[in-house]
Amino acid sequence: MTDPTPLSSLSSALADVVARTAPSVVSVHSHRSRATGFVWKPGLIVTADEALADEGSVEIGLPDGSRVAAAVAGRDHTTDIALLRIDAAIAPVKLTTAIPALGTLSIVVATNRDTPSAALGMVSASGKSWRSLRGGDIDARIELDVGLRGSQQGGLALDASGEAFGMAVLGPRRVLVIPSATIERVAPQLEARGRIARGYLGLGLQPVRLDDGIGAMVMNVDKAGPSAAAGIRQGDVIVAVNDQKLSGVRALSRTLGPSSVGTVVDIAARRGGEPVSFKVTIGERPEA
Repeated sequence: MTDPTPLSSLSSALADVVARTAPSVVSVHSHRSRATGFVWKPGLIVTADEALADEGSVEIGLPDGSRVAAAVAGRDHTTDIALLRIDAAIAPVKLTTAIPALGTLSIVVATNRDTPSAALGMVSASGKSWRSLRGGDIDARIELDVGLRGSQQGGLALDASGEAFGMAVLGPRRVLVIPSATIERVAPQLEARGRIARGYLGLGLQPVRLDDGIGAMVMNVDKAGPSAAAGIRQGDVIVAVNDQKLSGVRALSRTLGPSSVGTVVDIAARRGGEPVSFKVTIGERPEA
């Protein structure tokens, strides 16, 4: 008997990785949409929010070929994470928060037409945290050079040893990975509350250019919001927050993450050209 070649050894190892992971990967069926999900905790499925329909019923295709109804436990558009609840006993996946190195092999284990599928590629980008186009904080920038069908997004991205480092999703021009650290931060909040808390000032703002920098003019005020309670009025121009000059309205919005709810900020503004200041307790953004 001849010794196995390096390629045959690699092939066998990759097939073993897929075989170990596939039993925890499911197909997700929603209104005119097909995707993949994986068992995060017993009875809870993580999938790509972008691939989940906004209305209609949801069904999960199980590894044994059967289907069960699923309920949406929560979803966060900003991080592309949705959580589904099912009544089925499937072993969950263990996620690793380790970030794969640039150039390493990656396998995406997913489903296609209700059957297990796998795609082999390479980590083409591995970098620092970033903010999605919808304003979500993603803990690491991971891109894969791999071809994926729409029904495969929501699948598990594995390294060559079989460790699951995140969920593969289709970005505008490339395959992205929502890393495990982001999933482990967002999914528990979705399980507990069905949504992610976002900070809320209760202001409609318009950027304005000032002689000494950039300001944000208050165009409207939610009368029941935290800024109104602090005394901020329409026409005020915000120039600084916590003694930091304002760099723009978008930059101010970025500070209103989940951890901001309940904190007190010092807002410096101008009213009729005169300086005024306010202490605002950031509230929680109401559900749309």
